[in-house]
Amino acid sequence: MNDLDPLRIEAELERLGASIGRPVVVAPVTASTNDDARRAAAKGAPHGASFLADAQTQGRGRSGHAWHSPAGENLYLSVVLRPKLAPQALPPLALVLGVCVARVVDELLGASPSSGPRAGVKWPNDVLVDGKKLAGLLVETALRGGAIDAVIAGIGLNVHASSFPEELASRATSLHVLGGRGLDRSSIAARLLAEIGRTVRTFEADGLDPFLAELDHRDVLRGVPIDISGVSGTAAGIDREGYLRVLTNDGVTHRIGSGSVTTHGPLGSPGARVRGGPGARGAAG
Repeated sequence: MNDLDPLRIEAELERLGASIGRPVVVAPVTASTNDDARRAAAKGAPHGASFLADAQTQGRGRSGHAWHSPAGENLYLSVVLRPKLAPQALPPLALVLGVCVARVVDELLGASPSSGPRAGVKWPNDVLVDGKKLAGLLVETALRGGAIDAVIAGIGLNVHASSFPEELASRATSLHVLGGRGLDRSSIAARLLAEIGRTVRTFEADGLDPFLAELDHRDVLRGVPIDISGVSGTAAGIDREGYLRVLTNDGVTHRIGSGSVTTHGPLGSPGARVRGGPGARGAAG
């Protein structure tokens, strides 16, 4: 049975009172949902229009890396956003979307405030559980006249997968592997969209500040020796502009805005869930 159905997604969006997600387009197979959303945005698709596929033939992650996208297994979701933001305020959005995914994952895995979160955020755009990658995010921006015309936010979330290609097996996981029960891609898509809608409004109003405490608790890089962009040191958290702080042996803290992280040692575990405040809401459902 195919658990990805636009009518059920729309019904769940209505039940959740989601502010975005419509119209919903679900393709049996596509090259890339981000490409579908980008083309639709160029033709005037509204804020919140969402594009999903059962399978992708050219799914990609950050820096053009291929995203494993078989049919019937995982969630491939892209949404058109038209945030009221200056371009320079946009870079931390991927981290905020990572928080959205982590919140929904925690609920799907039965995490509670007393037990603490299971899903961690790995700067700049990954969501991990138990040290393995569960989801990745790809944020692409279209500018017009120096202003943001549209943002395409793509999410790849491993749902039903029980195995992975050899090159991914040691570092990838899925909700199924992690013991998730009653997993339904239509319901998960709607919950993600509802959380994204709420969270983007907060980000538009207040930037990254409302999410910093939660990011700090979910940050799996903090305290880990890393190399990035020619800098070697220890990851020392994320600042209010979304930069990764790296403390080198000479006591200097570097702020890194982009790059691929190489870790030297095990990743950290998420800490206690942040309570209260507009950045600490759980996912709907």
